Formats: sequence, C-alpha cells, structure tokens
Amino acid sequence: MDTLINITIDGKKCEAKEGTSILNVARANDLFVPAICYQTKCSPTLACRLCLVEADGKQVYSCNAKIKEGMTVNINTPTIETERRAIMEVYDVNHPLQCGVCDQSGECELQNYSAYMKVDEQHYSVKDVPRPAAHWGVMNYDPGLCIVCEKCVTVCKDMIGSSALSTVKRGADALSAEYKASMPKDSYAMWNKLNKSLIGFDKDSCIDCGECISVCPVGALVSHEFQYTSNAWELTKIPASNPFSSDCSLMYYEVKHTNIVKHHEQDIYRVTNDAHYTSLSGAARFGFDYLNRATKDEESFQKAVEAVKNADTILFNSYITNEEVKILQSLKEKLGLKLINNDALQFKNFMSDYSKVTGKSLYNGIVEDIHNSNFIVSVGSFLKSDAPLVKYAFNNAITLNKGAGLYFHSMGDKHIEGFGKKGKTIETIANKPFSEDAILYFILDQFGKDLPSHIEEYLKTLRETRVKTVTETVKETVVSTVVDEETGESKEVKKIVPKKVSKEVEYTYTQLLDMIGADAMLLETITTMLLKKDTYSIIIGEDCITHPNASKIATLAGYVEKYTDFKVVVTPTQTNTLGVSEICDLDVTENITGKTVGYNVSADFQLSALGDGDLDMPPLNQQEGTFVNIDKNVVPTNAAIDYNGYELNDIANEILDYNVIDTIEYTSEIFEGVKFDDLENHFTNDRVEHRGYAIKINEVQSEYINILDECSSIELNKDEYIIYAGNTINQFNEFTACAKQLKDEVVALYISESLEKTLELSVDDKVEVTANDMIMALDVKVDKSLIGDISYIPTFDKFINTKKLFKHRFAKANIRKV
Repeated sequence: MDTLINITIDGKKCEAKEGTSILNVARANDLFVPAICYQTKCSPTLACRLCLVEADGKQVYSCNAKIKEGMTVNINTPTIETERRAIMEVYDVNHPLQCGVCDQSGECELQNYSAYMKVDEQHYSVKDVPRPAAHWGVMNYDPGLCIVCEKCVTVCKDMIGSSALSTVKRGADALSAEYKASMPKDSYAMWNKLNKSLIGFDKDSCIDCGECISVCPVGALVSHEFQYTSNAWELTKIPASNPFSSDCSLMYYEVKHTNIVKHHEQDIYRVTNDAHYTSLSGAARFGFDYLNRATKDEESFQKAVEAVKNADTILFNSYITNEEVKILQSLKEKLGLKLINNDALQFKNFMSDYSKVTGKSLYNGIVEDIHNSNFIVSVGSFLKSDAPLVKYAFNNAITLNKGAGLYFHSMGDKHIEGFGKKGKTIETIANKPFSEDAILYFILDQFGKDLPSHIEEYLKTLRETRVKTVTETVKETVVSTVVDEETGESKEVKKIVPKKVSKEVEYTYTQLLDMIGADAMLLETITTMLLKKDTYSIIIGEDCITHPNASKIATLAGYVEKYTDFKVVVTPTQTNTLGVSEICDLDVTENITGKTVGYNVSADFQLSALGDGDLDMPPLNQQEGTFVNIDKNVVPTNAAIDYNGYELNDIANEILDYNVIDTIEYTSEIFEGVKFDDLENHFTNDRVEHRGYAIKINEVQSEYINILDECSSIELNKDEYIIYAGNTINQFNEFTACAKQLKDEVVALYISESLEKTLELSVDDKVEVTANDMIMALDVKVDKSLIGDISYIPTFDKFINTKKLFKHRFAKANIRKV
C-alpha cells in the first residue's frame, strides 16, 4: 500500500504518495511552479532550473526533489524570482525575433514565461554562431529557435523507447568571465551549457511518432507539412480519440478554413496532444488526411437501402463507432441478417474462454498498471506496431521505475532491446512461432501461487534437476615470507586476494524452455531481474488472440490472472474491437451465404468511407460517436470536419422506420445509457483521466477446464521460411495508407539484414511469396531493427490484399527471387 505524505506548499495543505516530486504535488493541487524542461512521466533533466523552490529553508529543484513528511515549501522568494528572471533573459539571448511567422507563436512557453517574469529588457549577450535548420523525416529542426530544454530527448528515451535524439556539442564563443561573477548561479550554469549545445538526430532510431514535436516548448521542432501553414490562434481544436488503435488516446484535430474564397470549407491542418497526459502514435499524429467530401446521392442511397434489405450478411471491421455497431445489431434483429466481423469475434471468443477461469468477463489490468509496474512481461505482441501506447508504457516502466521486462516474440526487435540493459532490465526472447501456450505455462511455473492440482502436476512432469558449473570469486588468504634487507630477519605477511573457484550446483530446469526456444540462462536472468520487484503486469497480444489454439491460450492467460500477482492487459486488435465484441451478436465466417453488404469491407455491395464503394460513408474523423478502449472505458470522439453525405443512420431510419436525427442519439442506448453530450473528455492537473466511463465487468461462472494437451509448434520443410502478418510502425489500415506523411511506409516483404544475406536479396528486389495456397509478388525492404529469419508482410492496404497469404499471423512460405 502506498504511504501518503503531508506537506504544505504556499500555505496550502497537500497530501501525496511517498516518492512524488514537489513539482507534481504542486501541479496536482493547482499551484503554479514555472518549469520548461520537465516532462511528466519522464526523468527530470534539470536543464531549465526555473522550478526552483524553497523547501524547509533550502533551495531545491522541485522537478527532482521528493516530498518529505511535514515539509514546508515556498514557491516564490526574492532570491528565486531573481534567478528565474535571469534564466528567462538568458533564454531570450539571440532568440530570433520571428514570432509573427513562428509555428509555436501563441502557444510558446518562451513567450509565456518571458511575459510572466516581466522580461522587458536584456542584460546579457554573446556572439551568435551559424545554426542551420535541418529536415528530419516528418519534422524540421531549427536550432536557432532551440533552447535545449532536452524535453524532446527525454520523451524519446523515457516514453517512446528510442534514442533518435540527443544533446550534442556545438561551436560557440565562451561566455564572458564577468558574467560568472555577476550573474545568479543557476542562470549562469544553465547558460553555459545552453551556449555549447544543440540537439542531434539519429535517423535509424527514429520511428516518426512526432512526440518530440508535441513536447517542444518553442518552435524548434515542427511538422514538416504543417510549418508556415497557419498561426496557432487561427486553428480550432476539436477533441477526439485516436481512430487507429485501441488506446483511443485523447487528441485534437486542429482545423480552419482552406482559403478566403472557400471560407466555409474547412480542413485538418494537424493533430496534437497534451503530452503531459497522454502520447500518440505516428499514425494518429500524421495519418489524418483521408477526408470524404461526399454529397448526398439519392439514387445510390436507395440502392444501398435495397441492398441491405435483400442481404443475407453484413461484413464489417472494428474501425467503427459503438453507435454504428448498435445500428448494425438493430438491422440484424429486424432483418435476420448475419453480422461477420472476424476480428471482434476472435476477441469475443478469447475473452469468453478467459472468463471461464477468472470468473470475470474482462481482464483486470489497464495501461496505467503497466506504467506503474516494475516487472513487465509481453507475450505475443509485435509491440512497436500492434500497440504503440502499450509499448510506450512498457518502456516507461523500465526507465522510470527501475523496472525490468521480458519480451516474448518470434521476431527479434532491436528497438525493444534498446529499452534497457540486456539481461538486466530487458530480455527479448525470440520464441518459436505459435509457442505462446508454452510461454504462459512457463509464467505459471515461475510465478504461480497455489495452482490447481492438474496444472501443478503437469508442470512437475516438465521439471528436471540439472547440474551446471558456476564460477564465483572468493577471498583467499595468501601467506608469504618477507626478508628485511637491513636486519635479515624473516617475517610472514598475510594478504587477502580474490580467487575464482568453479563448482557444480544443481538447478531446476523446465522442458518448457525447449518448447519456447529459450535457453537455461533465462532462469538466471529472471532471478536477477526480480530483485526488489513487487508490481507486475503482463501484456497478452494479438498473436495469442488469433492463435490456432486461441481457446487454450485464453484459458492459460486466465490462470495467470487468477493464480499470479500479474495485472493482465489483453490488447484489443483494432480501435473498437472491444466495443463490437460487447454489443454485437456475431456470426462465424463459415455462415456467409447469399448476398453481402460490406461496411468498409469488400462485398457485393459496399458502403465505403474511402469513396471507392457503391455509397459513400463518413470516415471516423468525420463522425461523432464512442469507442471502448483498451482500458475498458467508453470514450467519445468528435467530427473534425462536417460530413455532407449519407450515413449508416440514414439507412437504418429508412429500413427500421426510425426518425433518429443524429447517430449519437444511440449513445444513450449502449452500456450505461449516458448521453453523448454528458461524456467527459479531459484530464485534470493531478493527471487523472476523466474520459467517458468504465463499462461494467460482469461476474461469470468459472469452471474447470482441462488444457493439458501438447503445446503448439510449427515445422518447416526444406526451403520454407516463416512469414508474419505485421504492419510497419505507423500503418494500421486503409485510412493510414492514404496519409501523405506516411507514404514512405509501403506493403513489401520486410526482412532482417541477416535474412537479406541468406536469401541473397537486395533492397527493392522483387520476390514471389507462396503461402496459404496463394502467390503474390512483392518488393523487398530491409528493416534494420529486425533480428532473425522471420520476415513480415504488412496487411494495412485494402487494395493489396496480402491478408490472403495468412490464416493466422504466422504462415509457412516459399520465397523466390524474380
């Protein structure tokens, strides 16, 4: 249980958890402490030094200083105010006077704090040096505007888990010695570092998430496409939810009219977030330009109504709002239609089997549990593209909580290995494809408490005692005789020296390691990692949900929740997979008969938000509605731009004889019955999320399940390789495929540098891939972060149907150069 500490800040009594910084306590209690360099949930950089406060009579940096029982804090003293004023003057030295065209103007912390500190004259100067601007992937960097606060470096390392940014030295004239004597101490120290530094960029480590743009307090880092297109105050912020993955993070579409002639026609200029509370993937930040400017086509609408009336089946995916799902369910009940959504059905079945063990309808963890853990395990998730925010939480926990983690995935990933020190804080295990059941048995074997007898007996059959040789250093006393040169007398001298000794010791081995494809060293690694660890989370990914033996995997995951200390987070595979699985009565694919209608899915008659079907529909960035996110919360999203065509609601009104004006009228008919306009959608200063509400987790009758069959595996024939259905890091579906800023991520066969040599291939060679009785020609791309002989093929592009190569996420394939 967390220990609560009582302190006083500027006369206000405050209570917070032990280990909290003074700055975060102040913010949680709506007390303002200036700070430019501190980024929430990241390590303090102590770069700006503005957060100086007086604690029990001593000046401390509030971003770094932890609270103590009975502490008294003063935010402002004359000495501190003098320091802050000098710091802001230093930040303004040689800063270009281009606020009128700077992209950050109006939201610039340099502007805000200069005004707050009443900086109306300058006492310091130093000769400037050339600092040319640079283009870095999706962003531009202007070192002339950079104040080297290091927030971008910190968020890249501590949150995103990358090392793309760092501080580097630059040439500069030395500061006058007079300043050292005359200036306040902290302002001089800050300036001396600032004057010698810039931000450096490593292209190979960058994943184009853009989080560094979000945290930049000035205009030094900006989106390449957005730069010089608008002033911040011209844009209207529309709160929404990430439409591409199940984190459904709070974000803002920033819109304005396109030109003075078409002032009524608006466009999305950028997507932003408040990085103190939540992060975004690159897909959410840059994949927004897929608007549908459709108008109402009465003839096509009537054809759509007749197509739905005469259909036997509606096909759809989980990139859909709860309200639209409710409409589809109503059409099913009225017309007797079949509803086919394999993504949501697999998830629904997985949770059904899971709940038979736990007695609860859903898993017990949320993403914040991962952030707060100090030991994390990921099983069956290609984290960097499957679930970006879950990946961020994994890395953040290792970095900030002095945590450690195990990453089980068949494809080795250098990006994940970069989360920490191999074997100490992070261990990546390239497990055999389809061995997730063996991995979960292994977790139960290592962490289970009071396991059911049938599980314990099975695990015992896999254990064996082995002997290994270990070398340890011992202290040995060495006695030597020394003769005194003057007296000739001999005397004994004792000296303690280190000595390496080898010995044989017994240990318990489990055959599960062979099934997984791991070695015995993993047992030692886990023992080392678990020192001083007490908070555990496990991530169950898409490979588990889509596994050929998913029922068994779900049951084992349920046992992990019930019989270990792990909080379990099962990652829904698409944006609203969880919502669809809760609302809809879904049918199996084998039941498809007769005529079909597809909602953003290919079918006999297609309703499409991309404008490529028989009737246009609104995309998610032009809809109001709700999703159920990974944390099991109903969260709202809003339309960035008005949609002027027909919607699914119009079809339902025609067929069901309803008169529902807005689709969001259905919001009050789902889950807890809360109206759309009554849903909250914000964070408070104490970092508490107020977004929608949590859906009810139901009690389920638990039952005995026998799962003691052989663990899964896949055998390769000669000249066969494993391919994997995995997307590139910022591509999720046909909508991100349309995004201009993500155009460099394409469908291809992505291979490691080692497999490139094995297959004697080169970048942009063409290969013929044969799998699942299908043949497809693809370009070759090398993913430098990939390790091993498993390649992956993206499935995001609707018009290049690579999904036909796979029944599950892994497939055996022949790869031939053409």
